[in-house]
Parts: sequence; structure tokens; C-alpha cells
Amino acid sequence: MARFPHDEARMREKVAAGEVVDEIGRPLGPDAPYVAGTLVYLYRDAAPEPRVPFEIDVLHHDDDLLVIDKPHFLASTPRGAYVVESAVVRLRRDLGLPEISPAHRLDRITAGVLVLTTRREVRGAYQQLFASRTIRKTYEAVAPVDPALDLPCTVRSRIVKEHGTLVAQEVPGEPNAESRVTLVDTVARDGGEMLGRYVLEPHTGKTHQLRLHMASLGLPIVNDNFYPEFYDVAPDDYSAPLQLLARSIEFTDPLSGAPRSFTSRRSLEVWAEASEPSEASVPSVTSVASEVSTG
Repeated sequence: MARFPHDEARMREKVAAGEVVDEIGRPLGPDAPYVAGTLVYLYRDAAPEPRVPFEIDVLHHDDDLLVIDKPHFLASTPRGAYVVESAVVRLRRDLGLPEISPAHRLDRITAGVLVLTTRREVRGAYQQLFASRTIRKTYEAVAPVDPALDLPCTVRSRIVKEHGTLVAQEVPGEPNAESRVTLVDTVARDGGEMLGRYVLEPHTGKTHQLRLHMASLGLPIVNDNFYPEFYDVAPDDYSAPLQLLARSIEFTDPLSGAPRSFTSRRSLEVWAEASEPSEASVPSVTSVASEVSTG
């Protein structure tokens, strides 16, 4: 009460509700004695968060794993301004599984396959699997096309992201990041601009690695507001999702030894829109019938 005099009423409510706990999670009542050197945890009320208007698609769920198809704009873990509106908190509440935890990272503005563990007993085994790079991750991206580039290619560089900064940088030194970039398809956008659909295979897992490597090739991913130049986007502006998708993940299960493979069912909307045939290019029913009948 001395430390939070203006919140006394809410503090008393939290104590009564068992929300003030010791270091192993035991609730402390109003008469609990002070013990020197111990830790007491008080969790502040989260600020109201507007709902991110996109839903999570569950790809797989068993006793150990929960694999989801995360939408763009939904944070993976509670952090900063996104606590309630994160995949982990939504899933813990919706499924009644308080120990759900991600096995790897996926940026808020990147969509696709995210692997989570459901029990703390197995968390370390799966997290180590990702940390040791014994998994295969494949991403899909939409970006401009440069006919002068010799693709596929492997990009290697040294990436550094300093604490407190928004963007990562490529700096001189021993490479610590490697990505394989393959152009698999092209399409002409309205106005004649060529867009490419790329398969990206990261062999390391540095922050913003794929986005930075694509920008370094002169192929910035469509709707990337960080690279090559940062520009601000309002948190509730969902009009231009980053055209980057974690398409698939493959690995050998560390507990069962069985092969695991999970694939996103999502698509990148800019590519889908650019690939749609115009009315002029769609033959009529009559013309199709004529073509068939004439052989």
C-alpha cells in the first residue's frame, strides 16, 4: 500500500484474488509474513488492446505440439503493446492450456507456420531442435524481379541488431547469416511491373534475416516498411501485409523420432491478385466449347 497508494483498492482486489504470488507461484494472502530475500510478483493489469481482426488456423494438435497457421499482424508472443492480442495468449485462453509456449520465432507481420509446445516438460527438447538448426524451414515471398540477377543464389552476410533499435544491419565481418533465394515464378502487374514469387530457405535464424537479405539483393519484399528504408505504419493499419509467408517446416521429432512436416494453407494476397486473369484473357464458355469441338 505504501508503494502503490493510488492503486490501493485494486491492489487489495489482486491480493484477494490470489494474483500476488511468490517465486514458485503460490498466492500470498493479506496476512502473509514478509520474508527477507524472497521474491513477490505482482502482475499489472494489461492496457486495453483492440482486437487484431484475424483468426488463427490450427494445423495440428497433439499432447506435445500445437502447430498453427498464424495470420499477418498477430504477434506470436506477449510483448510490448501486444499482450492479450498475441497468438500465445489467445491460444492459452481458447484451449485452456496455460503452458503453451513457442518453439521458435515468427515476426508479428509475417504469416505462416508456427510450432508451439503444450507442456513445459517437452518445451526444451523442441526449442533445442530449432536452436540447433536441424529443421528445414521454407518461406515464400513476393518481390520485384531483376533479370540481371543470377538466381538461385545463396546470400551470406554478418547481421547485427542492437538492443533498442528497430532495424537490423549488415556489417563487415565473418558471416553469421545465410539464406537461399530462388525465383520460382513471375507475373506482370498492372502497369507492366514484373513481380516474382520467391522461395526463401534460411539456414540461420537472425532477426529480419530474410527481409534484409532480399533488400540487399535489390529485391525488397512487397510492403516491407523496414527494408531498405524504414517508414512508419499505424498499428491498426492492416491494408498492406508484408508479403512474406512461413510456408513449411520439416523436422525429425526429438521425442518419437518420427518425421514431421507442416505446411501453411495461406496465400500471399499481392501474388494472388496479380496472378488473376483479366476478363479479356478469360475465354467465354462458347469459345471453350468451340475449341473442344474442333479438337
